[in-house]
Amino acid sequence: MAKDAKPAGKKMDALMKPLTPQGPLAAVVGNDPLPRGQVVAKVWDYIRANNLQKPTDKRMIVADAKLKALFGKDECSMFEMNKFISAYLK
Repeated sequence: MAKDAKPAGKKMDALMKPLTPQGPLAAVVGNDPLPRGQVVAKVWDYIRANNLQKPTDKRMIVADAKLKALFGKDECSMFEMNKFISAYLK
């Protein structure tokens, strides 16, 4: 049974593997290696702390200078955000 549990552990390790934020993403979340989920959570913390969600549609993020460098545009949906984050994780 231990052999059956091992592949699931490998998949979890791949998801939990610390990745290093680069460029504009590092300016938002820092340079320390983090699992992808924690990077996304830190970006959301930054968005909420700086009140960067559109009041009429919370799914839309209004970029400040740091997020504009990350997204490359003034607004981004929460669904697009992950695409931009992935480009800066190594």
